[in-house]
Amino acid sequence: MAVCLSKTAIMQRIVVLTGAGISAESGLKTFRGNDGLWEGHDVMSVASYEGFLSNPELVLRFYNERRKQADSALPNLGHIALVELESKYHVDIITQNVDDLHERAGSTRVLHLHGQLSKCRSVDNSSHVMPLEDDIHLGDLGPDGSQLRPHIVWFGEEVPMISKAAALFGKADKVLIVGTSLVVYPAASLIDYAPYRIPTYVVDPNRPEIYMGNHVEFWEEPATSGVPRLVQRLLDEA
Repeated sequence: MAVCLSKTAIMQRIVVLTGAGISAESGLKTFRGNDGLWEGHDVMSVASYEGFLSNPELVLRFYNERRKQADSALPNLGHIALVELESKYHVDIITQNVDDLHERAGSTRVLHLHGQLSKCRSVDNSSHVMPLEDDIHLGDLGPDGSQLRPHIVWFGEEVPMISKAAALFGKADKVLIVGTSLVVYPAASLIDYAPYRIPTYVVDPNRPEIYMGNHVEFWEEPATSGVPRLVQRLLDEA
């Protein structure tokens, strides 16, 4: 008796890892400059729990502004091209970015490694995560009565989604890496979970300074030009 397979069942799986480079092309500033500052602030003063304890009003104000910046940005051609991949592939996007540009472009499976600006959570209970539609102020409390904070993974904190991300890499038929230097851990370690020597593509104007093997194809150009061209090739090959 013939067995009919659904279209989804025979689709190859592409896992995409994106970093700050793709968001930068939508006008959002990258994580930090060469001077170690993030929008004029020392990184650790606004991206660590110690910084939050030291000056919670500064940290809340900083992320309130970042959320507004992200809300005003628009998905670019790189984000939009990744959506097109879903017509012929099962696509999982794992992003280090805290904006929602992938979702607004139309991608249906997006895993945020480092949290989301559009959410907040209780200081004392990380499982109390809530949607955020307005600024967080000192004195705003979660359901457990403790201060609310941005739902962002700060330096020194665990990355709770890393195991799920590693499992997705383990199922990949192809890997696409966009706009990340592959030097920030644990995200950079995810490529080690992919099946041995599967086709891997890196789109970034700055080639990562690590050896990745001769099964890796480098596209040394911005996401807005490189991703649409690569996506078209992958669609033609499917």
